[in-house]
Amino acid sequence: MAMAGRIRSTLPHLRKALSSDSRSALYPAIISNPELSRNYATAPAAKEKKVKVPVTMYGVSGNYASALYISAVKANTLEKVESELLDLIAASKKSPKFSQFMKDLSVPTETRVKAMTDISSEAKFGDLTKNFLVVLAENGRLKHIDAIAKRFAELTMAHKGELKAIVTTVIPIPPEEEKELKETLQEVMGKGKKVNIEQKIDPSILGGLVIEFGQKVFDMSIRTRARQMERLLREPINF
Repeated sequence: MAMAGRIRSTLPHLRKALSSDSRSALYPAIISNPELSRNYATAPAAKEKKVKVPVTMYGVSGNYASALYISAVKANTLEKVESELLDLIAASKKSPKFSQFMKDLSVPTETRVKAMTDISSEAKFGDLTKNFLVVLAENGRLKHIDAIAKRFAELTMAHKGELKAIVTTVIPIPPEEEKELKETLQEVMGKGKKVNIEQKIDPSILGGLVIEFGQKVFDMSIRTRARQMERLLREPINF
């Protein structure tokens, strides 16, 4: 009951934090990046289609995933590209040598490009996925493929009106509290959004909860509050 009460007490703070967040930050235009200037599609569309990424993405993996998302939506191949990326990740996990190859920056660029081209042809990947993998090989970014695939999956989920929220607590959240938390997130995100909650247990946060969705983190743990209080107590007092 005590745990349930603590989780319920954080919901108003969560609702306020999420509501005050800029909506434009949740639905940004793609960040310009010279590495991503190549058009992954082989044939230009008759009429350019304006596409925005549905979730903010940062860093190398976020930028590449966003660029691929935009190209896939324009080409109407979102699910196909996601499936092909997941197939590649599954293959790399089964082959330590292949996984190491993608992470090894000492491998010549032409060797990486040929390998990605051959693998794509053998796996019968579409042109969009093949060209994207070649771009990663050319720019020495194959080592980020796992993170890129994960970010891309988050974008495809958001595209379908779904949101994955990772909630970390000390003990499992009771069903009733999970329902309230899900309703709070759905209320803030707006109608038409389906929230899927993944629970994680981490005793080191001491209490409270940490919520992650997209690349946003709302830390309302006792551990973080204790650290903030400690910093305040260490600051000199001015009379």
